[in-house]
This record gives sequence, structure tokens and C-alpha cells, in this order.
Amino acid sequence: MTSQAITVDQYINEAPADRSEALQKLRKVILENLPEGFQECISYGMIGYVVPHSIYPSGYHCSPELPLPFISFASQKNSINFYHLGMYAKPELYDWFVAEYPKHSSQKLDIGKSCFRIKKSENIPFDLIGELVSKVTVQEWIATYESAFKK
Repeated sequence: MTSQAITVDQYINEAPADRSEALQKLRKVILENLPEGFQECISYGMIGYVVPHSIYPSGYHCSPELPLPFISFASQKNSINFYHLGMYAKPELYDWFVAEYPKHSSQKLDIGKSCFRIKKSENIPFDLIGELVSKVTVQEWIATYESAFKK
């Protein structure tokens, strides 16, 4: 379910009514906790937070014309999906999140390498996501990205 929205507000407004409020709250939590330097945008048809070319001119190695991605979230067919590339690149961050999740939700964690899925909006662990978002600065993400992904 890739959106054709060109702005974040449009993306949220086009989401199903039962999800738009949760998406707005998720956006607010991210913006309140995101370290300085990341930029909000539509990225890959989702709401994304990237390192802009003004900070990292090389861009994303797969598509250098795009800024370096970091976090995204999307309203998919059966869930709200939250993507954090830092959890993929930094196993200790992934392990921390998996260990902390049960303290914030009674729901079973549905997680992949960098994505976790939430079936019901009322089960979004907003406080945990806020803490996760705050853990990696732009410079730390660039260093992690270059050591893990760039050859």
C-alpha cells in the first residue's frame, strides 16, 4: 500500500479514519524526540525521517539522488509499520528494543530486522518509540551507515 501523497499532512489525511489519529500522534512523538538534523519527508511512499543532502551530500548508496533514510512509518493493509534502520545496523539497539518492548505493551512483538508491525492503533508503544528515536544522532547514524552499508 504505497501512498501517492506528496506531503506528510496529505499522507495522514488520506489514511483510514481509524488510523489517522494514531499516525498523527506517532508523528508528534517522533518530532518531539528526533535529534536535530534529521528531516521529515515522504520517502518510499511513507512518512520518513532522513539525513538531508545538505548534511550528507552522498545520499543513499542505492539511490544517491535520495537523502539517507533513517526512520519511516506507514499505514499498511493490516497494520501500522515502523521502520528504524538503526535497529538493523546496530544489533545492540535492536536487542534493547526487544527487551524493552514487553515493559510498554502486552501485545506480542511482531518484528523483523528493522521493522515492527502494530495491528491495532491503540497498541502503539508511543513512549518506547520516543525513546528509540532519541537514541541515534545524525552523526552517529552517518558513521553507522558508512561502516555497515557503504563499501
